[in-house]
Amino acid sequence: MYPFLLVTHLLAAIAFIGTLFFEVVIWHRARQQLADTAQSTADQAIAVRSRKVLHGVVLLLYGAGVGLAWQYRGALSQPLASSFGMLLSLKILLALSIIGHYLLLAYWLTHARLTATRASWIRRSILGHMVLIVILAKAMFYWHG
Repeated sequence: MYPFLLVTHLLAAIAFIGTLFFEVVIWHRARQQLADTAQSTADQAIAVRSRKVLHGVVLLLYGAGVGLAWQYRGALSQPLASSFGMLLSLKILLALSIIGHYLLLAYWLTHARLTATRASWIRRSILGHMVLIVILAKAMFYWHG
């Protein structure tokens, strides 16, 4: 079961990070070359499709992540006892912070407070969190392997 969870988690992480990378690095600049009406139409189409795809991806990512973390619950019970436990704990903390970002985003959406600046900030912050999680995951292999 562990190899299945590991591959599922890895592929979901690639999809999640790839989507955010596209939105933050590629689309943010490319949209500036479009007319305002085209920008708005494209933004809405990408947002709708992104939400549909990412809901499943996030469920797989976090579900597999919980399954993987469960295998190391001993290291999590004393996170400062080993480098691996500390790195895993930091990775989980960042993952929980991403959930917090999405809760904040949902709040802004439901209260009509989501501005273009806030949307850009939250995407960049989540992408930064994900990059840190990938670095921590790689470091975990160094200390665990």
